[in-house]
Amino acid sequence: MERLKILVVDDESRMRKLVRDFLVKKDFEVLEAGDGEEALDVFYNEKNIALVILDVMMPKINGWDVCREIRENSKVPIIMLTAKGAENDELLGFELGVDEYISKPFSPKILVARVEAILRRANKYSANDTIEFEGIVVDKAAHQVTVDGKPIELSYKEFELLTYFVENAGIALSREKILNNVWNYDYFGDARTIDTHVKKLRSKLGDKGEYIKTVWGMGYKLEV
Repeated sequence: MERLKILVVDDESRMRKLVRDFLVKKDFEVLEAGDGEEALDVFYNEKNIALVILDVMMPKINGWDVCREIRENSKVPIIMLTAKGAENDELLGFELGVDEYISKPFSPKILVARVEAILRRANKYSANDTIEFEGIVVDKAAHQVTVDGKPIELSYKEFELLTYFVENAGIALSREKILNNVWNYDYFGDARTIDTHVKKLRSKLGDKGEYIKTVWGMGYKLEV
């Protein structure tokens, strides 16, 4: 089986080596870039990159701008690395379509666990696994969503969130439950992460976005 490619972008060579060594042990193929410009060059020149680990503070082009450009052309999962406690950075990251957010300093083992969780979720679905709710059709195998027959573009996390809502239609879901099931780990950040994703998801679903109801003081429910 071909090894999955992961692009690690950080201007600190020591950090890149640390992350690379842990990923290589798990049999990933690791590509590296030392600044944002090099990152985009590698991203466009290499085929089938499975995931990008992206530092925020970098020379030439910063991580946010690299993320914006990648998101315009690809749904590849992105993990952002940034300074601890920078909550506004975290919210901006999720607005831009970042899938995971890890504060420095971090445990390389935790990072690898997050990488594996994202890739597992991205590829866990069997063929022809399709679910539907009131004209919203989620094709898990193809990772595609149509609304009344028209395809809509969702980020990786938006897709996971919508899938979770459709699979649990009619059930009130707490923010804690959504975080544990969609983010796939015990997330210690602000619950606004979910609210940000729900807001974007509602917008992309158009009129069908009204089906995602807010359950005040608790979370959300998908219902007509």
